[in-house]
Amino acid sequence: MTPSVTLRRIIVSVADLERALAVYGDALGLEVARSTPGLAWLTSTDGVELMLHERPATASDTAVAVGFSTTALDDAVARWVAAGGAVVDPPQLQPWGERMAVLRDADGHVVCLGEAE
Repeated sequence: MTPSVTLRRIIVSVADLERALAVYGDALGLEVARSTPGLAWLTSTDGVELMLHERPATASDTAVAVGFSTTALDDAVARWVAAGGAVVDPPQLQPWGERMAVLRDADGHVVCLGEAE
């Protein structure tokens, strides 16, 4: 019998928790569910948890990228940049039919932000 598996949490290492909260919390609108020194748990509207863990962060373009979906892509990208994030690829229609932007957080992690239909 195959066990049931769901995505519960994504953990992102960040060098500065407050700076990361500005990007992931304020810019994307993820709600801070709880926090302790060095850790913050944010939740998306579908209940998936993003845990920000303040510790040495080593970003890589070839490792895992976190992907989010929004109904207002251009506005979300503008808020992301205002909060200290960067744009790698601006919002554009991808060959697979999704309008998406590729971003980078303040620690250099790649984040994909797609537009929900």
